[in-house]
Amino acid sequence: MADLKIGRISHYYDKIGVAIIELDASLGVGDKIKFVRGGEDIYEQDVTSMQIEHKQVQEAKKGDVIGLKVDKEVKDGAEVYKIQ
Repeated sequence: MADLKIGRISHYYDKIGVAIIELDASLGVGDKIKFVRGGEDIYEQDVTSMQIEHKQVQEAKKGDVIGLKVDKEVKDGAEVYKIQ
């Protein structure tokens, strides 16, 4: 099964290592995701922590804007895919 595009990074806060992602599909803690920019895979990671409006959540749905703790730096505009 192909990887599913679930959103795009609208902002990255480098001091705290958090990416703001506008979701096009649902995402939950425990899912495995990858970041892609310019058609090139940047890296993969497991979702361990995410927030909506500074509140910890286990799951977010299409249309939500989440803050996600990321393992490495990512650039604004990078696409986010859920690994199936």
